[in-house]
Amino acid sequence: MKNVEHIGIAVKNFSEANGLYFKLLGVEPYKTEFVESENVNTSFFRVGGTKIELLEGTTPDSAISKFIEKRGEGIHHIAFEVEDIYKEMERLKSEGFTLLNEQPKKGADNKLVCFVHPKSANGVLVELTQEIR
Repeated sequence: MKNVEHIGIAVKNFSEANGLYFKLLGVEPYKTEFVESENVNTSFFRVGGTKIELLEGTTPDSAISKFIEKRGEGIHHIAFEVEDIYKEMERLKSEGFTLLNEQPKKGADNKLVCFVHPKSANGVLVELTQEIR
Protein backbone atom coordinates (compact mmCIF):
# COMPACT_ATOMS: atom_id res chain seq x y z
CA MET A 1 0.00 0.00 0.00
CA LYS A 2 1.54 3.28 -1.12
CA ASN A 3 -0.93 5.85 0.20
CA VAL A 4 -4.59 6.74 0.61
CA GLU A 5 -5.63 7.34 -3.00
CA HIS A 6 -9.10 8.74 -2.28
CA ILE A 7 -12.14 8.63 -0.03
CA GLY A 8 -15.42 7.63 -1.68
CA ILE A 9 -18.66 9.27 -0.59
CA ALA A 10 -22.08 7.93 -1.64
CA VAL A 11 -24.58 10.66 -2.57
CA LYS A 12 -28.24 10.66 -3.62
CA ASN A 13 -28.18 13.74 -5.85
CA PHE A 14 -25.03 14.16 -7.91
CA SER A 15 -25.49 17.80 -8.96
CA GLU A 16 -26.48 18.96 -5.46
CA ALA A 17 -23.56 17.08 -3.89
CA ASN A 18 -21.10 18.52 -6.43
CA GLY A 19 -22.36 22.01 -5.57
CA LEU A 20 -22.08 21.33 -1.84
CA TYR A 21 -18.52 19.99 -2.11
CA PHE A 22 -17.52 22.90 -4.37
CA LYS A 23 -18.65 25.27 -1.59
CA LEU A 24 -17.04 23.12 1.12
CA LEU A 25 -13.67 22.55 -0.58
CA GLY A 26 -13.45 25.72 -2.68
CA VAL A 27 -12.52 23.81 -5.85
CA GLU A 28 -14.44 22.40 -8.80
CA PRO A 29 -14.25 18.67 -9.50
CA TYR A 30 -11.32 17.99 -11.82
CA LYS A 31 -13.11 15.05 -13.41
CA THR A 32 -16.58 13.58 -13.76
CA GLU A 33 -17.17 10.16 -15.24
CA PHE A 34 -19.87 7.53 -15.73
CA VAL A 35 -18.65 4.03 -14.84
CA GLU A 36 -20.94 1.76 -16.84
CA SER A 37 -19.84 -1.50 -15.19
CA GLU A 38 -20.94 -0.15 -11.79
CA ASN A 39 -23.90 2.01 -12.93
CA VAL A 40 -22.43 5.00 -11.13
CA ASN A 41 -21.66 8.65 -11.79
CA THR A 42 -18.43 9.82 -10.21
CA SER A 43 -16.71 13.13 -9.68
CA PHE A 44 -13.30 13.79 -8.19
CA PHE A 45 -12.14 16.75 -6.13
CA ARG A 46 -8.49 17.31 -5.25
CA VAL A 47 -7.48 19.22 -2.12
CA GLY A 48 -3.74 19.17 -1.48
CA GLY A 49 -2.67 15.56 -1.83
CA THR A 50 -6.14 14.20 -1.02
CA LYS A 51 -8.86 13.20 -3.45
CA ILE A 52 -12.56 12.94 -2.68
CA GLU A 53 -14.78 10.86 -4.97
CA LEU A 54 -18.53 11.45 -5.02
CA LEU A 55 -20.58 8.46 -6.21
CA GLU A 56 -24.20 8.44 -7.34
CA GLY A 57 -25.95 5.22 -8.36
CA THR A 58 -27.72 5.50 -11.70
CA THR A 59 -29.96 2.44 -11.27
CA PRO A 60 -31.85 1.17 -8.22
CA ASP A 61 -29.83 -2.06 -8.24
CA SER A 62 -26.37 -0.42 -8.35
CA ALA A 63 -24.12 -1.01 -5.34
CA ILE A 64 -24.20 2.70 -4.47
CA SER A 65 -28.01 2.91 -4.61
CA LYS A 66 -28.27 -0.18 -2.39
CA PHE A 67 -25.70 1.27 0.03
CA ILE A 68 -27.65 4.53 0.35
CA GLU A 69 -30.94 2.66 0.80
CA LYS A 70 -29.43 0.61 3.62
CA ARG A 71 -27.12 3.15 5.32
CA GLY A 72 -27.89 6.57 3.88
CA GLU A 73 -25.46 8.99 2.31
CA GLY A 74 -21.91 9.14 3.61
CA ILE A 75 -18.48 7.59 3.43
CA HIS A 76 -18.66 4.51 1.22
CA HIS A 77 -15.02 3.40 0.96
CA ILE A 78 -11.40 4.28 1.43
CA ALA A 79 -9.05 3.58 -1.48
CA PHE A 80 -5.37 2.76 -1.28
CA GLU A 81 -2.97 3.09 -4.18
CA VAL A 82 -0.86 0.01 -4.83
CA GLU A 83 2.12 -0.59 -7.10
CA ASP A 84 0.96 -4.01 -8.35
CA ILE A 85 -2.72 -4.78 -7.77
CA TYR A 86 -2.32 -8.47 -8.67
CA LYS A 87 0.44 -9.01 -6.10
CA GLU A 88 -1.47 -7.05 -3.47
CA MET A 89 -4.61 -9.12 -4.09
CA GLU A 90 -2.59 -12.31 -3.63
CA ARG A 91 -0.96 -10.96 -0.47
CA LEU A 92 -4.30 -9.99 1.06
CA LYS A 93 -5.88 -13.35 0.18
CA SER A 94 -2.93 -15.14 1.82
CA GLU A 95 -3.49 -12.98 4.93
CA GLY A 96 -7.12 -14.17 5.10
CA PHE A 97 -8.94 -11.17 3.62
CA THR A 98 -12.00 -11.74 1.45
CA LEU A 99 -11.91 -9.97 -1.91
CA LEU A 100 -15.12 -8.98 -3.66
CA ASN A 101 -13.71 -9.70 -7.12
CA GLU A 102 -11.29 -12.34 -8.35
CA GLN A 103 -9.71 -10.08 -10.97
CA PRO A 104 -9.20 -6.32 -10.97
CA LYS A 105 -11.65 -4.36 -13.08
CA LYS A 106 -11.53 -0.98 -14.76
CA GLY A 107 -12.73 1.72 -12.42
CA ALA A 108 -12.99 5.48 -12.60
CA ASP A 109 -10.07 7.89 -13.00
CA ASN A 110 -8.00 5.51 -15.20
CA LYS A 111 -7.58 2.90 -12.46
CA LEU A 112 -7.69 -0.86 -12.06
CA VAL A 113 -9.64 -1.60 -8.89
CA CYS A 114 -10.44 -4.42 -6.49
CA PHE A 115 -12.46 -4.30 -3.28
CA VAL A 116 -11.85 -5.98 0.07
CA HIS A 117 -15.06 -7.17 1.75
CA PRO A 118 -15.94 -4.96 4.73
CA LYS A 119 -16.56 -8.03 6.91
CA SER A 120 -12.85 -8.82 6.73
CA ALA A 121 -11.75 -5.20 7.37
CA ASN A 122 -13.65 -4.15 10.51
CA GLY A 123 -16.69 -2.92 8.59
CA VAL A 124 -14.73 -0.74 6.14
CA LEU A 125 -14.99 -1.26 2.38
CA VAL A 126 -11.39 -1.02 1.17
CA GLU A 127 -10.57 -0.36 -2.47
CA LEU A 128 -7.20 -1.17 -4.03
CA THR A 129 -6.29 1.05 -6.98
CA GLN A 130 -3.54 0.93 -9.55
CA GLU A 131 -3.00 3.44 -12.33
CA ILE A 132 -3.63 1.86 -15.76
CA ARG A 133 -0.35 2.17 -17.59
